[in-house]
Amino acid sequence: MYFNVFFVIFFAYFLITVFLYFYQRKLLYHPNINSFDTHSINHKIEKVLISSKNDLMAWHYKNNESYKTLVFFHGNAGGLSNRVYKLNELSKLKLNYLIFAYRGFNGNSGKPTEEGLYEDADRAINWLKSKGIYEKDIILYGESLGTAIAIHTGQFKNFSGIILEAPFTSMIDMGQKYYPIFPVKFILKDKYESKKKIKNLKSSILVMHGKKDKIVPFHMGKEIYENLSEPKFSYFNDYDDHMMDYNEDLIRAIKNFIESLS
Repeated sequence: MYFNVFFVIFFAYFLITVFLYFYQRKLLYHPNINSFDTHSINHKIEKVLISSKNDLMAWHYKNNESYKTLVFFHGNAGGLSNRVYKLNELSKLKLNYLIFAYRGFNGNSGKPTEEGLYEDADRAINWLKSKGIYEKDIILYGESLGTAIAIHTGQFKNFSGIILEAPFTSMIDMGQKYYPIFPVKFILKDKYESKKKIKNLKSSILVMHGKKDKIVPFHMGKEIYENLSEPKFSYFNDYDDHMMDYNEDLIRAIKNFIESLS
C-alpha cells in the first residue's frame, strides 16, 4: 500500500516537473496580457520598426537633441500601450526615449527567450547609434523582467545611467520562490542571473522598489542595491506593490537621478 502511494506521488511529481520544463516559457512570458490601461499618449511619438531577425515595434520620442535618451525595457507582460502612463510622465522630464517591444510581443514575430531578448536589446541600442546617439548619452531603464535585460546590456559599457524598477536577483531565485519543491535550478532555461552580472556595471544606478511587492520580493531589490558599486541611488517606499505608483516622489527621484548624470 505504502509503495503504491509513494509511486503515485512520485509519478505526479515527475509529470509536473516535465510540464514545467516544456511549458516554462508560457508561464514566464505573457505578451497577450493587457491591463486595459485607458491612458492616452499626451505627446508626439514616432512609430518605428527596428530591423532584426524579428522586426521590433518601437516608439521614439524626440524631446530635445541636447537631452539624454532613455531606453525602456518593459516587463514580461503586456505591450507598449500598457506603459503609456509612465511614458507620459517621463516625457515631462529632460529626456528623449525609445521603448520597444520584444520578439513575440505587440504583434512582433518570434518567441521570447533570454538570449533572444538580449539580442533585441542590442538591436535597439544599435538603432540609436545609427541615429548618432551613443552610450554616454543613453540611460537604460528596466522594469521587472526588463531589469535583467538592462543589467545584461549595461555590462562593461559606459552608459550614462541605469534605472531598475523592481529588480530581482535571478530567475532561479524567483522560480524557487514560486516552485520550491521542484528542481528549478536544473530545469530552468532562462535564468536571468542579474546578481552575478552587477559587478560588471560601470554606470551610475538608481534602484526603485516597493516594500509591498507581491511578485518580486523587496529583499531582492534591496540585495541588488547593496551589491552595487557606487555611484548608486535608491527609491524605496513602504506602500508600492509591483507596478510602482508614478507619483510626485518617484518622478522626483528619477528627475534628481537624471540631473546627477550631467
